Amino acid sequence: MRIVIQRVSHASVTIDGNCKSAIGKGMLILVGIEETDGQEDIDWLCKKIVNLRIFDDENGVMNKSILEDGGEILVISQFTLHASTKKGNRPSYIKAAKPDVSIPLYEQFCKDLSSALGKAIGTGTFGADMKVELLNDGPVTICIDTKNKE
Repeated sequence: MRIVIQRVSHASVTIDGNCKSAIGKGMLILVGIEETDGQEDIDWLCKKIVNLRIFDDENGVMNKSILEDGGEILVISQFTLHASTKKGNRPSYIKAAKPDVSIPLYEQFCKDLSSALGKAIGTGTFGADMKVELLNDGPVTICIDTKNKE
């Protein structure tokens, strides 16, 4: 699984002109799923996300997790995170999992992340044409790939 985390002041996702989900201060997470991803990837990411210290403490130092800061999370499926641009100018998405694999994993990821956070999270709709708005706070943007745990 590959994710992009953006620390946000607020974020929302709109589908067909209707706001599906909106959050205040917290994280907007874009998630891309590969065919080889599974529950182990979900477990590792959920633990990493809720404990990642990217929120400011009382001294203005990024030293607090989202659990400590009380922030919200919005998760958006994003198959384009697995784009390969090695050959030519048109990205290839061959590494991205097909819907029969990725939808159940996306739904499980959202369920497990909500459980790890201890409250409901916002989501988009898998496969929909979504309009995502955010105010990146910092900016703080972090990329994590479960196949490359640095």
